[in-house]
Amino acid sequence: FSGACFFCKNSLNFLVDVQLADQWNNHREHNSETADRLGRESFPLNLGRKFMQKISLKEDLQQNTYPGRGIVLGKTPDGRKAAAAYFIMGRSENSRNRIFVTDGQGIRTQAYDPSKLTDPSLIIYAPVRVLGNKTIVTNGDQTDTIYAGMDRQLTFEQALRSREFEPDGPNFTPRISGILHIENGQFNYALSILKSSDGNPQSCHRYTFAYENPLAGEGHFIHTYMHDGDPLPSFEGEPKRVEIPDSLDALTTLLWDNLNPDNKVSLFVRMIDLESGETETRIVNKHA
Repeated sequence: FSGACFFCKNSLNFLVDVQLADQWNNHREHNSETADRLGRESFPLNLGRKFMQKISLKEDLQQNTYPGRGIVLGKTPDGRKAAAAYFIMGRSENSRNRIFVTDGQGIRTQAYDPSKLTDPSLIIYAPVRVLGNKTIVTNGDQTDTIYAGMDRQLTFEQALRSREFEPDGPNFTPRISGILHIENGQFNYALSILKSSDGNPQSCHRYTFAYENPLAGEGHFIHTYMHDGDPLPSFEGEPKRVEIPDSLDALTTLLWDNLNPDNKVSLFVRMIDLESGETETRIVNKHA
């Protein structure tokens, strides 16, 4: 993966704080007594990390009735498994009329009641595909774009250069994508978002966040919308740092039980053993 892109509002604030933290460290080297006093009174050591605090995934989901579609990638607390999850939600009858079904090593969306399907263009696709030791997870048909591009030796970012946000104005839903790469018992992952410029479709903003040697028990969460609205506001900032439970069932329950009951549609969760490559998968559909 190429390096992470941090040119977004929260990241800029984070970088400013890092610069201030560097000033603190430099001052401490010259005058530790004064620095200690400043640290206690007005310069907390966690400055520069306040935008990267781990959040409660449970609370985040409970407080948001409509995050839209979401991807969670990370590593289990024992450090032995990679974790991936993808969920979809819906407000319209067409969006809610979907289920996840297994398709080879991945999944695809399918109309629960084909007679009620009106426009399949942005709701029927393969969210998950596997290419060798790489697992691709996205919220649209860019899954196929990434698969084809990486099969031709393009990078994750390069493969997405031909795509942009969805043409569903005035929402212009962001395309969110993730990839896990596992090799020799190690793994890294990346998340991407392609979004309009604050709802202006004349400009596409492209952000990629790469995570090398992710920490055990941690992951990152990105979703399409900040919250419900009309039009729907696109996700802002870096992917959220979240906890990853120790089992497939625990992660499945954490996500499904805390998504809004009216708007949740389907959930996919997978864990991959880093040594053996063996996978465990759960699919939950509101329309069982």
